[in-house]
Amino acid sequence: MEEVILVDTQDQEIGLMEKMEAHEKGLLHRAFSIFVFNDKNELLMQQRAKSKYHSGGLWTNTCCSHPRKGETLLDAGYRRLQEEMGFQTELNTHFSFIYKAELDNNLWEHELDHVLIGKYNDSPIPNPEEVEQWEYVDIDHLKEDIKARPEHYTEWFKIIFEKVSETFSEIN
Repeated sequence: MEEVILVDTQDQEIGLMEKMEAHEKGLLHRAFSIFVFNDKNELLMQQRAKSKYHSGGLWTNTCCSHPRKGETLLDAGYRRLQEEMGFQTELNTHFSFIYKAELDNNLWEHELDHVLIGKYNDSPIPNPEEVEQWEYVDIDHLKEDIKARPEHYTEWFKIIFEKVSETFSEIN
């Protein structure tokens, strides 16, 4: 059983809850979103496996997940990046914020999300249970495609990408 860390708005732990229950109830929990760029400033995107319990087949940032009890955000980021995308790279915490988004299957994402940024130029070796396909995408092209085809992207990615793109010059 996978648990998430429930937090208050100041990111103070207030308990643990089974992941699906937290997403069904829309309770605030700690999460992270990884954005990996190559030297051309293209974002490594993944299309979620169609078999995922929500948002299957949609495009999103490099990797997202939740830290485990007693695990640092960076250790969790390294763990999930390896598990989902099959590689390691240095990650740095960029910012955090709270969002709430309704998903398919009567689920909610209500997260205090920590955005982690990394650089990588090679091809990932994604886990097919997690990732349908991947590609590096130019940021300007991505902005336009999200406007033209928002239904192709996860709800959280559209929210987070707006914040990341606002600070893009600070990232590089």
